[in-house]
Amino acid sequence: MWDAFINLLTQILTTLYNFCGDWGLAIIILTLIVRLLITPLMTRSTRSSAKMQVLQPKMQELQQRYADDPERLQKEMSKFYAENKFNPLGGCLPILLQMPIFFALFGVIRSVGELSGGRASFYNIVPDLAVGPGQVIADHGWQAAAIYIFLDVLFGLLTLVPMLLNTSMSTDPAQQRTSRMMGIFMAVWMVWIGWNLPSGVLLYYNTSALWQVAQQQLVTKRVMEKAKAEAEAAFEGRPVEIDVVRRDRKKRPHKKG
Repeated sequence: MWDAFINLLTQILTTLYNFCGDWGLAIIILTLIVRLLITPLMTRSTRSSAKMQVLQPKMQELQQRYADDPERLQKEMSKFYAENKFNPLGGCLPILLQMPIFFALFGVIRSVGELSGGRASFYNIVPDLAVGPGQVIADHGWQAAAIYIFLDVLFGLLTLVPMLLNTSMSTDPAQQRTSRMMGIFMAVWMVWIGWNLPSGVLLYYNTSALWQVAQQQLVTKRVMEKAKAEAEAAFEGRPVEIDVVRRDRKKRPHKKG
C-alpha cells in the first residue's frame, strides 16, 4: 500500500517535471496543488479553532465541576460537544492529510534521482535535492552547504511563525506565553531534525509553510473573526446544561422527650 502511494506520487512528480523541466520546481508545484486541495479543510479547521476559543470557558467550567468524576466528565463533555456541534479533532485533519506526502517524499526523491540519471536538482540553486546540510558539509564543506543550511534554518523559522500568528489571536496571556515557548522549542527541534533531511523534503515543507503564513495573513484572520462572532452570537446567553442527580434525604426521626 505504501509502495503504491510512493509510486503514484513519483508518477505525479514526474509528470510535473515533464511539464516544467525542473525537479525542484515540480516539488513546488506539487506543494501548491496539495495546498489548494486542502484549502476547504483549512477553512473548516479555522472555524473549529474559533469555536474552540468561544467554548473554552464553558468546557473549563465542566472540567472543574467534575474533576473528581472522570466518567461523568466524559459524558458531560460529549453532550456539550453534541449540543454545540463541535468536533475537538476537527482542526487536525489538514495536517494528517499532508503527513503521508511529507514522508513519502523521502522515497520519491530517491526515485526521481534515479529517473533523472543522476542528481535531481532545483535549477542551479540546490544541486542535489536528495541530500541535506549534514551530508553536504561532510562531503564538500561548509561553503558548499550554504543553501542547504538556509533551507534548514527556514524549516525552523517557518515552524515558529505560524505558531506565533496563532498565538496572537488568543486573548489568554498564559496561553500566549506557553504557545511562544512551545513554538521556540519546536523551531529548534525542527532545525535539528532538518539537518539530515533531503533538501527536497525541506523545499516541500518550506513552500507549504510560506503558503500557510500568507493564508493566515490574508484569509485566516478574517475567517477566524467571523467564525468567533457567529459562535458567540449562537452561544450568547445559553447556560451550560448540567444534569444534577439529587438524592432525597430521609427524614430523621424526632427524638422523644
